[in-house]
Amino acid sequence: MMQNSKKSLYPRVKPKNGRQDTHPAWRWVSERGLRLATGEATLAYHVALSSQNLPEIEDIIPADGSLLLVLRRGARVSADWLTTLAAPPVGAQSAAGLLHEIPVRYGGAAGPDLPAQAERAGLDMDTYISKHSAVEYTVAFLGFQPGFPYLRGLPHELAAPRRASPRTRVAAGSVAIGGAYCGIYPASGPGGWQIIGHTEIVMFDPRRDLPAWLMPGDRVRFVAA
Repeated sequence: MMQNSKKSLYPRVKPKNGRQDTHPAWRWVSERGLRLATGEATLAYHVALSSQNLPEIEDIIPADGSLLLVLRRGARVSADWLTTLAAPPVGAQSAAGLLHEIPVRYGGAAGPDLPAQAERAGLDMDTYISKHSAVEYTVAFLGFQPGFPYLRGLPHELAAPRRASPRTRVAAGSVAIGGAYCGIYPASGPGGWQIIGHTEIVMFDPRRDLPAWLMPGDRVRFVAA
């Protein structure tokens, strides 16, 4: 956290006891980056703050339990403005995003980890696939690779730790499990998630008007192909 001075654009909040402490809900992570802790309400905060079109903010990036607020160059922010970020937006609710149905080839060469994951969950493979494709997922945030969606909503019995030894190459379009999240690899490359299937949908294409196929808040249903 930067010291508050006449030259600083990024002041600290001074508590009544006179000590300068980092506010528990936010902290500076760079000259223009402010990390706001949001817990389970990340998407609600994202919707609420984005709708305000705050002139100080250039971009708002959701992450796991937090938002990264990127300030515009030269933006001046006050301690009062920062303090308001700690309070949940009044009536904040995450808006339902677009619903995408994504066809998936489960198992075989497309999903080499499916048999082990089904066994881990105490299920046969058909039941595992049915459980995985029966629920609606929400895109919590994007990360790891451009357009890589972290999907919340995985049935708890299907959650699985990442592989002890990551693969050196995972095919683009691979549908995978990593902890409590489901994800889809937009590009080929190394990866340590459990691969259970594959989709032909191109998850990220910089030539499209919206390069990422999925955006935070969007909803996903997998359909066995």
